[in-house]
Amino acid sequence: MPAPDRILTHLRQAVALTRATPGRRGHVVALQECAEVLVVGDLHGHVPHFQAILKLADLAAHPARHLVLQEIVHGKFRYPKGGDKSHQLVDLFAALKGQFPKRVHLLPGNHELAQWTARPVMKANENQNALFREGVTEAYGTHAPGIYAAYLDLFRASPAVLRAPNGVIVCHSLPSGRALPLFDPARLERDEFAADDLEPGGSFHSLVWGRDTSAEAAANFLRKMGADLLVSGHIACDEGFAVPNDRQLVLDCSETPGGYVLFPADRKLTHAQLVACVGVL
Repeated sequence: MPAPDRILTHLRQAVALTRATPGRRGHVVALQECAEVLVVGDLHGHVPHFQAILKLADLAAHPARHLVLQEIVHGKFRYPKGGDKSHQLVDLFAALKGQFPKRVHLLPGNHELAQWTARPVMKANENQNALFREGVTEAYGTHAPGIYAAYLDLFRASPAVLRAPNGVIVCHSLPSGRALPLFDPARLERDEFAADDLEPGGSFHSLVWGRDTSAEAAANFLRKMGADLLVSGHIACDEGFAVPNDRQLVLDCSETPGGYVLFPADRKLTHAQLVACVGVL
């Protein structure tokens, strides 16, 4: 395990770099100097998949390629005492952000939101929030409170939406058809979310918790966002990805096979062309 003071330095730097990402407006980032985007599905603490994606991304050799990591906390990997190991992926992201500050992005999902707002997520009768914090304590002992606070700062700072130059947007999910009329994209462009943005029905909450994959919901959401195509996560996919409608691609990298997409961002794409860019681990 890396030294706690070193981890804390990386995390604090990652928060500052995330807030300073070029093209950022509030919690929306228009990707700059971007010819390609590699988006990996929800990782949920899967370090081997992160390592495979990092090798595939080969960022040093591709200076116009951006890497997007989706929903990295709350996984199945455990320490001997039972704590969740997924905080390790937050540590790895923070170090990577320091190496490629303009081109590596963490896209939080409902699990990061749950952790920073202390609204527990239950899975198999286990409190995912509690297991995450137990894992941090098991790893870092007396240094855990400061590191845990830095994790929450990073989740708060991370973008809600990434916009590629060609009209493709990347976000964790999309509001349900019922929530969409109240969804206000302008609220995502504020530097700090209002309290009601994080509550059920709020703009950010509905963005990361919605599960409506109908063609109508996707089209209406993209119309509100002024975008053409959507890459999202949030939904388990047996094949690592799913194509629920003609405007959306869903990725999942929490299990094997794990899905990702590497698409050109410097020209317009049809939905079929976007789907053709999918790969699996």
